[in-house]
Amino acid sequence: MANPALTPEAEIIEREQQVPLYRVVLLDDNDHTYDYVIEMLQKIFVFSLDLAYHHAEEVDRAGRTVLMVCELGEAEFGRDQIQAYGPDWRLPRSKNSMAAVVEPVV
Repeated sequence: MANPALTPEAEIIEREQQVPLYRVVLLDDNDHTYDYVIEMLQKIFVFSLDLAYHHAEEVDRAGRTVLMVCELGEAEFGRDQIQAYGPDWRLPRSKNSMAAVVEPVV
């Protein structure tokens, strides 16, 4: 039986707090263009042009950008999609996908 002192919203918050969360972090390099980053983020994460540009700018400026916070399976899937996206055809020196990591939220 549900605890009558808790509202349904409070029960949902308590359940969500029990699930560990993870960040998908895109790492900067010099082998991918802004256009590549924007295109990749729009295709993989369905980001708007403005949001994708914001992340491209942040990864260039700060060396990393947090793309999303989610459960481990989703985070690993997002990281794997980034790492499988392929090189930037605009730059001959680009040989691989961009790097991304999964970090626990503490």
